[in-house]
Amino acid sequence: MKPEKVALAYSGGLDTSVIIPWLKEHYGCKVVAVCGDIGQGGDELNGLEEKARKTGADDVVIADMREEFVTDYLWKMVRSGGVYEHKYLLGTSIARPLLAKRQVEAALATGCDALAHGCTGKGNDQVRFELTYKALAPHLPVIAPWREWDIVSREDAIEYAKKHNVPIAQSTTKIYSRDRNIWHISHEGGELEDPANAASDGIWMLTKSPKEAPDQPVDVTIGFDKGIPIAVNGQHMMTGVALLEQLNEVGGEHGIGRIDLVENRFVGMKSRGCYETPGGTLIMAAMREIEALTLDKNTMHYKERLALDYAEMVYNGLWFTPLREALDAFFDKVSETTTGEVTLRLYKGNIEPVSRKSPHSLYSLGIASFTMGADYDQKDARGFINLIGLPMQVRANLAAKNK
Repeated sequence: MKPEKVALAYSGGLDTSVIIPWLKEHYGCKVVAVCGDIGQGGDELNGLEEKARKTGADDVVIADMREEFVTDYLWKMVRSGGVYEHKYLLGTSIARPLLAKRQVEAALATGCDALAHGCTGKGNDQVRFELTYKALAPHLPVIAPWREWDIVSREDAIEYAKKHNVPIAQSTTKIYSRDRNIWHISHEGGELEDPANAASDGIWMLTKSPKEAPDQPVDVTIGFDKGIPIAVNGQHMMTGVALLEQLNEVGGEHGIGRIDLVENRFVGMKSRGCYETPGGTLIMAAMREIEALTLDKNTMHYKERLALDYAEMVYNGLWFTPLREALDAFFDKVSETTTGEVTLRLYKGNIEPVSRKSPHSLYSLGIASFTMGADYDQKDARGFINLIGLPMQVRANLAAKNK
Protein backbone atom coordinates (compact mmCIF):
# COMPACT_ATOMS: atom_id res chain seq x y z
CA MET A 1 0.00 0.00 0.00
CA LYS A 2 1.49 3.30 -1.09
CA PRO A 3 1.56 6.20 1.39
CA GLU A 4 -0.54 9.28 0.71
CA LYS A 5 1.67 11.81 2.50
CA VAL A 6 5.35 11.44 3.41
CA ALA A 7 7.38 13.52 5.86
CA LEU A 8 10.88 13.90 4.43
CA ALA A 9 13.91 14.88 6.51
CA TYR A 10 14.98 17.77 4.28
CA SER A 11 18.23 19.72 4.24
CA GLY A 12 18.19 21.22 0.76
CA GLY A 13 21.34 19.32 -0.14
CA LEU A 14 21.84 17.09 -3.15
CA ASP A 15 20.24 13.92 -1.84
CA THR A 16 17.09 15.35 -0.25
CA SER A 17 16.58 17.77 -3.13
CA VAL A 18 16.24 14.99 -5.68
CA ILE A 19 14.18 12.84 -3.33
CA ILE A 20 11.18 15.19 -3.45
CA PRO A 21 10.53 14.73 -7.21
CA TRP A 22 11.53 11.07 -6.94
CA LEU A 23 8.91 10.41 -4.23
CA LYS A 24 6.21 12.12 -6.24
CA GLU A 25 7.24 10.27 -9.39
CA HIS A 26 7.42 6.79 -7.86
CA TYR A 27 4.88 6.94 -5.02
CA GLY A 28 2.45 9.60 -6.26
CA CYS A 29 2.30 11.00 -2.74
CA LYS A 30 2.31 14.43 -1.14
CA VAL A 31 5.60 15.45 0.46
CA VAL A 32 6.13 17.46 3.63
CA ALA A 33 9.72 18.72 3.79
CA VAL A 34 10.89 18.95 7.42
CA CYS A 35 14.02 20.93 8.27
CA GLY A 36 15.55 21.79 11.63
CA ASP A 37 17.69 24.87 12.21
CA ILE A 38 20.49 23.54 14.42
CA GLY A 39 22.95 26.28 13.56
CA GLN A 40 23.94 25.30 10.04
CA GLY A 41 24.08 28.95 9.06
CA GLY A 42 22.11 31.37 6.92
CA ASP A 43 23.60 30.28 3.59
CA GLU A 44 22.08 26.85 4.00
CA LEU A 45 18.71 28.03 5.31
CA ASN A 46 18.14 31.10 3.12
CA GLY A 47 15.50 30.36 0.53
CA LEU A 48 15.10 26.79 1.76
CA GLU A 49 11.29 26.83 1.86
CA GLU A 50 11.07 28.37 -1.60
CA LYS A 51 13.51 25.80 -2.96
CA ALA A 52 11.59 22.90 -1.43
CA ARG A 53 8.29 24.11 -2.86
CA LYS A 54 9.77 24.71 -6.32
CA THR A 55 11.16 21.19 -6.20
CA GLY A 56 7.67 19.83 -5.51
CA ALA A 57 7.11 19.86 -1.74
CA ASP A 58 3.44 20.30 -0.78
CA ASP A 59 4.29 21.66 2.67
CA VAL A 60 7.47 22.81 4.43
CA VAL A 61 8.21 22.80 8.17
CA ILE A 62 11.31 24.66 9.40
CA ALA A 63 11.92 24.64 13.15
CA ASP A 64 14.48 26.64 15.14
CA MET A 65 16.03 24.01 17.41
CA ARG A 66 19.38 25.63 18.13
CA GLU A 67 18.93 26.15 21.86
CA GLU A 68 17.33 22.74 22.33
CA PHE A 69 20.22 21.19 20.42
CA VAL A 70 22.84 22.88 22.60
CA THR A 71 21.09 22.48 25.95
CA ASP A 72 19.50 19.04 25.72
CA TYR A 73 21.97 17.28 23.45
CA LEU A 74 25.40 18.92 23.19
CA TRP A 75 25.79 19.81 26.85
CA LYS A 76 24.85 16.27 27.87
CA MET A 77 27.49 14.92 25.54
CA VAL A 78 30.05 17.43 26.84
CA ARG A 79 29.32 16.41 30.41
CA SER A 80 29.87 12.76 29.48
CA GLY A 81 33.25 13.47 27.91
CA GLY A 82 32.33 11.21 25.01
CA VAL A 83 34.73 11.19 22.05
CA TYR A 84 34.55 8.56 19.31
CA GLU A 85 37.79 6.78 18.40
CA HIS A 86 40.02 9.34 20.14
CA LYS A 87 39.21 12.21 17.78
CA TYR A 88 35.63 12.62 16.61
CA LEU A 89 33.52 14.99 18.73
CA LEU A 90 30.31 13.50 17.31
CA GLY A 91 28.99 16.63 15.63
CA THR A 92 26.81 14.88 13.06
CA SER A 93 25.95 11.91 15.28
CA ILE A 94 24.52 13.97 18.14
CA ALA A 95 22.28 16.01 15.83
CA ARG A 96 20.50 13.15 14.10
CA PRO A 97 18.21 12.04 16.97
CA LEU A 98 16.91 15.59 17.42
CA LEU A 99 16.29 16.08 13.69
CA ALA A 100 14.52 12.72 13.46
CA LYS A 101 12.46 13.55 16.56
CA ARG A 102 11.30 16.83 14.99
CA GLN A 103 10.51 15.01 11.75
CA VAL A 104 8.31 12.53 13.60
CA GLU A 105 6.53 15.37 15.42
CA ALA A 106 5.87 17.15 12.11
CA ALA A 107 4.68 13.93 10.49
CA LEU A 108 2.14 13.30 13.24
CA ALA A 109 1.00 16.94 13.24
CA THR A 110 0.43 17.06 9.46
CA GLY A 111 -1.20 13.64 9.07
CA CYS A 112 1.65 11.87 7.28
CA ASP A 113 1.47 8.10 6.98
CA ALA A 114 5.17 7.49 6.20
CA LEU A 115 8.64 8.87 6.83
CA ALA A 116 11.56 9.30 4.42
CA HIS A 117 15.21 10.29 4.62
CA GLY A 118 18.11 10.86 2.25
CA CYS A 119 20.70 8.72 4.01
CA THR A 120 22.68 6.28 1.90
CA GLY A 121 22.60 2.54 2.46
CA LYS A 122 26.28 2.61 3.37
CA GLY A 123 26.21 5.30 6.04
CA ASN A 124 25.58 5.63 9.76
CA ASP A 125 22.81 8.21 9.42
CA GLN A 126 20.24 5.72 8.11
CA VAL A 127 20.65 3.85 11.39
CA ARG A 128 20.43 6.99 13.54
CA PHE A 129 17.27 8.25 11.85
CA GLU A 130 15.49 4.93 11.72
CA LEU A 131 16.29 3.92 15.31
CA THR A 132 14.72 7.22 16.38
CA TYR A 133 11.68 6.48 14.22
CA LYS A 134 11.34 3.09 15.90
CA ALA A 135 11.54 4.66 19.34
CA LEU A 136 9.05 7.47 18.68
CA ALA A 137 6.74 6.33 15.85
CA PRO A 138 7.15 2.60 15.23
CA HIS A 139 3.84 2.47 13.32
CA LEU A 140 5.07 4.69 10.47
CA PRO A 141 6.75 2.90 7.53
CA VAL A 142 10.06 4.25 6.27
CA ILE A 143 11.07 5.03 2.70
CA ALA A 144 14.84 5.12 2.13
CA PRO A 145 15.34 5.99 -1.57
CA TRP A 146 19.07 5.21 -1.57
CA ARG A 147 18.09 1.61 -0.80
CA GLU A 148 15.49 1.54 -3.56
CA TRP A 149 16.33 3.69 -6.58
CA ASP A 150 18.78 3.04 -9.40
CA ILE A 151 20.92 6.08 -8.53
CA VAL A 152 24.22 4.58 -7.43
CA SER A 153 26.52 7.62 -7.07
CA ARG A 154 26.48 11.33 -6.41
CA GLU A 155 27.23 11.85 -10.11
CA ASP A 156 23.98 10.00 -10.89
CA ALA A 157 22.13 12.17 -8.37
CA ILE A 158 23.51 15.32 -10.00
CA GLU A 159 22.36 14.08 -13.41
CA TYR A 160 18.89 13.32 -12.04
CA ALA A 161 18.71 16.83 -10.55
CA LYS A 162 19.58 18.40 -13.89
CA LYS A 163 16.90 16.40 -15.70
CA HIS A 164 14.27 17.47 -13.17
CA ASN A 165 15.41 21.11 -12.95
CA VAL A 166 16.37 20.79 -9.28
CA PRO A 167 18.81 23.56 -8.22
CA ILE A 168 21.87 22.18 -6.41
CA ALA A 169 25.26 23.50 -5.32
CA GLN A 170 27.21 20.31 -6.10
CA SER A 171 28.95 19.58 -9.37
CA THR A 172 31.06 16.72 -10.63
CA THR A 173 34.17 18.80 -9.91
CA LYS A 174 33.08 19.91 -6.42
CA ILE A 175 31.27 16.97 -4.98
CA TYR A 176 32.00 17.05 -1.26
CA SER A 177 29.26 15.90 1.08
CA ARG A 178 29.07 18.32 4.00
CA ASP A 179 27.04 18.42 7.18
CA ARG A 180 27.05 21.55 9.31
CA ASN A 181 25.55 22.64 12.59
CA ILE A 182 26.53 24.94 15.44
CA TRP A 183 28.93 22.33 16.83
CA HIS A 184 30.87 21.37 13.69
CA ILE A 185 31.09 20.79 9.98
CA SER A 186 32.05 17.52 8.30
CA HIS A 187 33.60 17.03 4.86
CA GLU A 188 33.41 13.74 2.98
CA GLY A 189 33.57 12.50 -0.59
CA GLY A 190 35.62 13.51 -3.60
CA GLU A 191 39.35 12.96 -3.22
CA LEU A 192 38.86 12.49 0.53
CA GLU A 193 37.54 8.99 -0.13
CA ASP A 194 41.15 7.88 -0.63
CA PRO A 195 42.94 8.15 2.75
CA ALA A 196 46.23 8.44 0.87
CA ASN A 197 45.18 11.88 -0.36
CA ALA A 198 45.93 14.88 1.82
CA ALA A 199 43.03 17.19 2.59
CA SER A 200 43.42 20.28 0.42
CA ASP A 201 43.37 23.77 1.93
CA GLY A 202 40.14 24.52 0.09
CA ILE A 203 38.17 21.94 2.06
CA TRP A 204 38.21 23.77 5.39
CA MET A 205 35.47 26.32 6.04
CA LEU A 206 35.29 27.17 9.76
CA THR A 207 38.95 27.31 10.73
CA LYS A 208 42.00 29.16 9.52
CA SER A 209 45.06 27.19 8.58
CA PRO A 210 47.40 27.22 11.60
CA LYS A 211 50.11 28.77 9.44
CA GLU A 212 47.76 31.67 8.63
CA ALA A 213 46.50 32.08 12.20
CA PRO A 214 47.61 35.12 14.27
CA ASP A 215 51.26 35.22 15.25
CA GLN A 216 50.35 36.14 18.82
CA PRO A 217 48.62 33.67 21.16
CA VAL A 218 45.33 34.48 22.86
CA ASP A 219 43.99 33.31 26.24
CA VAL A 220 40.38 32.15 26.56
CA THR A 221 38.72 31.42 29.91
CA ILE A 222 35.73 29.06 29.98
CA GLY A 223 33.54 28.86 33.08
CA PHE A 224 31.58 25.76 34.08
CA ASP A 225 28.69 25.10 36.44
CA LYS A 226 28.10 21.44 37.26
CA GLY A 227 29.75 20.36 34.02
CA ILE A 228 27.89 22.84 31.80
CA PRO A 229 29.74 25.69 30.03
CA ILE A 230 28.24 28.99 31.18
CA ALA A 231 30.82 31.77 30.69
CA VAL A 232 33.55 33.02 28.36
CA ASN A 233 36.29 35.32 29.67
CA GLY A 234 34.33 35.98 32.84
CA GLN A 235 31.15 36.97 30.98
CA HIS A 236 28.16 34.83 31.82
CA MET A 237 26.50 33.98 28.51
CA MET A 238 22.75 34.36 28.22
CA THR A 239 22.34 31.24 26.06
CA GLY A 240 24.32 28.17 25.14
CA VAL A 241 24.04 29.19 21.50
CA ALA A 242 25.72 32.55 22.16
CA LEU A 243 28.50 30.88 24.14
CA LEU A 244 29.22 28.36 21.43
CA GLU A 245 29.14 30.97 18.67
CA GLN A 246 31.74 33.06 20.52
CA LEU A 247 34.04 30.09 21.07
CA ASN A 248 33.61 29.00 17.44
CA GLU A 249 34.79 32.42 16.33
CA VAL A 250 37.92 32.59 18.47
CA GLY A 251 38.75 28.91 17.94
CA GLY A 252 38.35 29.16 14.18
CA GLU A 253 40.49 32.32 14.04
CA HIS A 254 43.37 30.46 15.71
CA GLY A 255 43.12 27.24 13.68
CA ILE A 256 41.62 25.12 16.47
CA GLY A 257 39.51 22.03 15.90
CA ARG A 258 40.60 20.37 12.65
CA ILE A 259 40.77 16.59 12.51
CA ASP A 260 41.31 14.13 9.66
CA LEU A 261 39.92 10.74 10.63
CA VAL A 262 39.61 7.23 9.28
CA GLU A 263 36.74 5.89 11.37
CA ASN A 264 34.86 2.64 11.82
CA ARG A 265 31.25 3.09 10.75
CA PHE A 266 28.48 1.32 12.64
CA VAL A 267 27.53 -0.56 9.46
CA GLY A 268 30.92 -2.26 9.38
CA MET A 269 33.11 -0.38 6.90
CA LYS A 270 35.81 2.21 7.36
CA SER A 271 35.38 5.73 6.05
CA ARG A 272 37.48 8.87 5.92
CA GLY A 273 36.23 12.31 6.87
CA CYS A 274 37.56 15.71 7.83
CA TYR A 275 35.89 17.58 10.66
CA GLU A 276 36.07 21.10 12.07
CA THR A 277 34.89 21.66 15.64
CA PRO A 278 36.55 24.87 16.90
CA GLY A 279 34.37 25.82 19.88
CA GLY A 280 33.67 22.24 20.82
CA THR A 281 37.37 21.40 20.90
CA LEU A 282 37.97 24.25 23.35
CA ILE A 283 35.07 23.19 25.56
CA MET A 284 36.13 19.55 25.70
CA ALA A 285 39.74 20.51 26.48
CA ALA A 286 38.63 22.83 29.27
CA MET A 287 36.23 20.22 30.64
CA ARG A 288 39.03 17.70 31.03
CA GLU A 289 41.15 20.27 32.89
CA ILE A 290 38.40 21.22 35.36
CA GLU A 291 37.64 17.56 36.04
CA ALA A 292 41.32 16.97 36.79
CA LEU A 293 40.75 19.22 39.82
CA THR A 294 37.31 18.13 40.94
CA LEU A 295 37.08 14.36 40.42
CA ASP A 296 38.82 11.77 42.55
CA LYS A 297 40.92 9.15 40.82
CA ASN A 298 38.44 6.24 40.92
CA THR A 299 35.52 8.35 39.76
CA MET A 300 37.51 9.95 36.95
CA HIS A 301 38.80 6.65 35.64
CA TYR A 302 35.38 5.01 35.80
CA LYS A 303 33.83 8.01 34.05
CA GLU A 304 36.39 7.62 31.26
CA ARG A 305 35.21 4.05 30.71
CA LEU A 306 31.58 5.06 30.54
CA ALA A 307 32.44 7.99 28.26
CA LEU A 308 33.58 5.46 25.64
CA ASP A 309 30.24 3.64 25.92
CA TYR A 310 28.36 6.94 25.70
CA ALA A 311 30.27 8.01 22.60
CA GLU A 312 29.50 4.70 20.90
CA MET A 313 25.81 5.02 21.77
CA VAL A 314 25.67 8.51 20.29
CA TYR A 315 27.60 7.42 17.20
CA ASN A 316 25.35 4.39 16.71
CA GLY A 317 22.09 6.31 17.08
CA LEU A 318 21.04 4.81 20.40
CA TRP A 319 19.94 8.12 21.94
CA PHE A 320 16.33 7.27 22.80
CA THR A 321 17.18 4.30 25.00
CA PRO A 322 16.95 3.59 28.74
CA LEU A 323 20.70 2.99 28.92
CA ARG A 324 21.53 6.45 27.59
CA GLU A 325 19.17 7.99 30.12
CA ALA A 326 20.75 5.95 32.91
CA LEU A 327 24.24 7.04 31.87
CA ASP A 328 23.08 10.66 31.87
CA ALA A 329 21.96 10.20 35.46
CA PHE A 330 25.47 8.98 36.34
CA PHE A 331 27.18 11.89 34.60
CA ASP A 332 24.75 14.32 36.22
CA LYS A 333 25.72 13.05 39.67
CA VAL A 334 29.43 12.98 38.91
CA SER A 335 29.34 16.56 37.62
CA GLU A 336 27.82 18.08 40.76
CA THR A 337 31.21 19.52 41.71
CA THR A 338 32.48 20.24 38.19
CA THR A 339 32.32 23.98 38.69
CA GLY A 340 35.04 26.54 38.08
CA GLU A 341 37.00 28.03 35.21
CA VAL A 342 39.87 27.06 32.96
CA THR A 343 42.08 29.35 30.91
CA LEU A 344 43.41 27.98 27.62
CA ARG A 345 46.11 29.54 25.48
CA LEU A 346 45.51 29.24 21.75
CA TYR A 347 48.33 29.45 19.26
CA LYS A 348 48.33 28.30 15.64
CA GLY A 349 46.15 25.23 16.11
CA ASN A 350 47.50 24.33 19.54
CA ILE A 351 45.81 24.47 22.95
CA GLU A 352 47.77 24.90 26.17
CA PRO A 353 46.07 24.99 29.60
CA VAL A 354 47.47 27.84 31.68
CA SER A 355 45.08 28.10 34.64
CA ARG A 356 42.54 25.92 36.46
CA LYS A 357 40.34 27.08 39.36
CA SER A 358 37.44 25.49 41.22
CA PRO A 359 35.78 25.95 44.60
CA HIS A 360 35.54 22.16 44.72
CA SER A 361 39.18 21.49 43.86
CA LEU A 362 40.62 18.32 45.42
CA TYR A 363 44.14 19.57 44.80
CA SER A 364 45.85 20.27 48.12
CA LEU A 365 49.02 22.33 47.99
CA GLY A 366 49.86 21.24 51.53
CA ILE A 367 49.85 17.60 50.46
CA ALA A 368 51.26 17.88 46.91
CA SER A 369 54.07 20.36 47.61
CA PHE A 370 57.66 19.08 47.70
CA THR A 371 58.07 21.07 50.88
CA MET A 372 57.76 18.89 53.99
CA GLY A 373 54.55 19.58 55.91
CA ALA A 374 52.22 18.21 58.53
CA ASP A 375 49.51 17.16 56.05
CA TYR A 376 51.48 14.23 54.68
CA ASP A 377 54.00 12.03 56.48
CA GLN A 378 56.35 10.64 53.88
CA LYS A 379 57.28 7.78 56.20
CA ASP A 380 53.82 6.33 55.58
CA ALA A 381 54.87 5.50 52.03
CA ARG A 382 57.08 2.63 53.25
CA GLY A 383 54.18 0.62 54.65
CA PHE A 384 52.03 1.45 51.65
CA ILE A 385 54.66 0.14 49.25
CA ASN A 386 55.27 -2.97 51.35
CA LEU A 387 51.58 -3.89 51.33
CA ILE A 388 51.11 -3.21 47.61
CA GLY A 389 54.28 -5.11 46.75
CA LEU A 390 53.63 -8.08 49.03
CA PRO A 391 52.21 -10.42 46.30
CA MET A 392 55.18 -9.59 44.03
CA GLN A 393 57.62 -10.21 46.86
CA VAL A 394 56.07 -13.60 47.72
CA ARG A 395 56.11 -14.64 44.06
CA ALA A 396 59.76 -13.59 43.63
CA ASN A 397 60.81 -15.46 46.79
CA LEU A 398 59.01 -18.61 45.59
CA ALA A 399 60.67 -18.41 42.15
CA ALA A 400 64.10 -18.02 43.77
CA LYS A 401 63.44 -21.00 46.08
CA ASN A 402 62.40 -23.28 43.19
CA LYS A 403 65.48 -22.60 41.07
